[in-house]
Amino acid sequence: MSNHELISTPFSASTTADEVLHGVDLTGLRAIVTGGSSGIGVETARALTAGGAQVTLAVRNTTAGTAVAETIAKSTGAIRPRVLRLDLAARSTITRFVEAWDGPLHLLVNNAGLVTGGLERTLEGWELQFAVNHLGHFVLATGLHDALAQGASQRDGARIVSLSSTAHMRSNIDFEDLHFTRRSYEPQIAYAQSKTANSLFAVEATRRWAAEGIVANAVNPGGVATGLQRNFTPQQKESLDAAEAAGVFTYKTIEQGAATSIVAAVAPQFARTGGHYLDDAQEAYTVPDNAELAQHPHGVKQWALDPAAAQRLWAVSADLIQA
Repeated sequence: MSNHELISTPFSASTTADEVLHGVDLTGLRAIVTGGSSGIGVETARALTAGGAQVTLAVRNTTAGTAVAETIAKSTGAIRPRVLRLDLAARSTITRFVEAWDGPLHLLVNNAGLVTGGLERTLEGWELQFAVNHLGHFVLATGLHDALAQGASQRDGARIVSLSSTAHMRSNIDFEDLHFTRRSYEPQIAYAQSKTANSLFAVEATRRWAAEGIVANAVNPGGVATGLQRNFTPQQKESLDAAEAAGVFTYKTIEQGAATSIVAAVAPQFARTGGHYLDDAQEAYTVPDNAELAQHPHGVKQWALDPAAAQRLWAVSADLIQA
């Protein structure tokens, strides 16, 4: 279990993003939402825009992103989000995105995620889920560090929200074979490893940057039916259906799924503290690494918060992107 008092908020699993933002004025806040053209990313971007934030949608498909931006502007009557291309599997587009960013950044929501149906690799030979879900966001966040530091000096700090998943409970980081060059490939395990990486990133980013006013927290949006599941195997879908039938978890709406991201993004409880894992709008309790997923659908495994593993992952990631 956690060795500190868990951070609580007035919100719950059924809370929506708009409810979290009720009475919150985000005027002047500059935010980036990756994967902002589909699923939870759309609702996260819409809610932030409605709250007064200046939102940039960082998307691979700018046509889809533009359509979303127009819809958000019409539905909220607020400033139309900006749309910039970002392909987290292609470092050149991340570099261009970072170079195109001008001025302070107050909030970075690393929302984009990928689930593959089989083994795919980037041009560098990296396993695609690890490359997109973790490494791409790592390059983006480190590239935007100075903008975040500038943003932190303007407001009450700057925040990074790193989307993880209950799936992290299925796998720790295999530092000896990150990219499945030796072990047999299991998409579910690869996804789980990348989601553990998302949590560890928040731990180490906070350790490195908190003195500058930048904190990062990981969030589990919960079970939300989005396009992310299109590559799930029949067995994975059956497992989810069985878990729902057994009451292990309940599917959330998109509005409820985005709420925990918004809590990490704006709630005063997380303004100056990071390295936490949030679930159902609260800090999650820690469970032993050998615990079964079915027994703890709302906790976080020790390996996903391990400071030594977080430091090692950061170093390995930095080496990979500099190679």
